[in-house]
Amino acid sequence: MNPFEVFLTTPILNLLVALYKALNAIYLPGALGFAIILLTVIVRMILWPLTTSQLKSSQKMAALKPHLDRIKAEHGHDKVRHQQEVNKLYKEHGVNPLAGCLPLLLQIPVFIALYNVLLKIVQVNGDFLAGINQRLYSPFLYLESVPDVSFFGFNLSSKPNEWQQIGILLLAIPIITGLLQFIQSKMLSPAKPPVKVQPEKKEGKGELEDSMAAMQSQMILIMPVMIAFFSYGFPVGLSLYWNTFTIIGIIQQYKISGPGGLNKYLPRQWQKQS
Repeated sequence: MNPFEVFLTTPILNLLVALYKALNAIYLPGALGFAIILLTVIVRMILWPLTTSQLKSSQKMAALKPHLDRIKAEHGHDKVRHQQEVNKLYKEHGVNPLAGCLPLLLQIPVFIALYNVLLKIVQVNGDFLAGINQRLYSPFLYLESVPDVSFFGFNLSSKPNEWQQIGILLLAIPIITGLLQFIQSKMLSPAKPPVKVQPEKKEGKGELEDSMAAMQSQMILIMPVMIAFFSYGFPVGLSLYWNTFTIIGIIQQYKISGPGGLNKYLPRQWQKQS
């Protein structure tokens, strides 16, 4: 067994099964679905400090953008001086550009492991029980029967692309998934500041900035569409995990950095001043 299985996939699988058995013991309907939600919340809470560090680092970098633009305008022709001034700025404000990347890189293996576990648990096949039980730490956790995969009228192993055989209601899953992803993407984009009269830009620089702004706006739409498309072909159980993860991410983003580009669409009492 490889280290990835030993240190990530197998512990997450054991935790999920333990949560499922605890909820099933109290005869909670949809125990597997609620176990997936609880597992997602636990993983999200463990990763909360890393994500907080990433969000705060991004917030600091965004605040420094006007200073970085000024340094580029003044010293862009001299690469050495430009880098020296940028490093000096980072040091003065206590900013580490890599601080926002490291937490994200550390989260990726956890995401992959969680995805693999959920894929195994919701896609029941012929040797399901043997395949799951041999990965469990204790006989106390062994599953005696295949888990009930129903959850609020949905089958966690069904895929929305099977809606013609199962029901059109399944199409609500990728729509909700895409909508939640759009909300989070919009929040991650900075709120537009009040319009100010800017000095005339050089043609080349102005075109580049306009292209970058257009690309950022397009990604806010493209990413949710991509996630919704993946959700259309994935089991409902995986979308349940992803949507729970996204909702907690939205809450965390709001608490730390505010609603970002979503600010102007919120009721006045929920808006935050930048």
